[in-house]
Amino acid sequence: MGQAYIGFAQVYDLFMDNVPYERWHEFVLECFQKYGLTPGMQIDCNKYNLEALGVDLTDPAYAENMTQEHNTVLDLGCGTGVLTRMFAQDGFDVIGVDLSEEMLDIAKEAEYASDEPGGIIYLCQDMCELELFGTVGAVVSICDCLNYVLELDKIADVFKRVNNYLFPGGLFVFDFNTVHKYRDVIGNATIAENREQASFIWDNYYHEKERINEYALSVFVKDDCELTDYPEGAEAYVKFSETHFQKGYTLEEIKWALGEAGLECLETFDGDTFGPANNQSERIFVIAKECTKEKR
Repeated sequence: MGQAYIGFAQVYDLFMDNVPYERWHEFVLECFQKYGLTPGMQIDCNKYNLEALGVDLTDPAYAENMTQEHNTVLDLGCGTGVLTRMFAQDGFDVIGVDLSEEMLDIAKEAEYASDEPGGIIYLCQDMCELELFGTVGAVVSICDCLNYVLELDKIADVFKRVNNYLFPGGLFVFDFNTVHKYRDVIGNATIAENREQASFIWDNYYHEKERINEYALSVFVKDDCELTDYPEGAEAYVKFSETHFQKGYTLEEIKWALGEAGLECLETFDGDTFGPANNQSERIFVIAKECTKEKR
């Protein structure tokens, strides 16, 4: 895995205000509805091979417990919890998992500050070592979280863990940045943004052989200290730097990893148009399904 967000976590939402979270949220809900996942729905336990999940069928509460698990959404790589809170507001039970303690602290603060806290469970975990106490009806991983996993075999391992914790027939909705995006669009480019409160410089370095995009991020945050011996009107900024690594994948590789994990790929979409994914797609959304725990 790449470096977790540390200092940048404090200004992450400031610079991500142009990210289409609401459209992504709408897309995920459309996927849920299309494949039969709605908040609060009751399930027919006889439809599933619950013995395979270690369920005690003599326990009178098992149906209620299984319904709760089915109606739980895991936000894998939840960051500051923007989408996580949206799913909670939809009525789902929600678990947010992220590697960065700093990002999770901000997510928790935002939830507590909201008018209707959603009772979200936040866990600080590496997605490659995901460990839950039960199954979930859906796993969502959006905003190129998977690109931080730098080996295809490790991607397959993540998918196996997802499959393990998915309720029978559960959905896995995720995105990833493609090789095309890193190699042809942002690779070796410098991106900068200057705002009153904070500014950043983002230098990209694409490593062709490994297909890894290295980005060096320098952030300047306005400091409240009083200046002396500076020109009138000058302002002080605190600088901090982080280096992150992401790897581009092809759709064929992602489908291979899904197959290795026992997940069925249902649909793929271009991340900008939400039409069919193609070889010019920079971000691809994938809908996959757990397909081994339902009764045949």
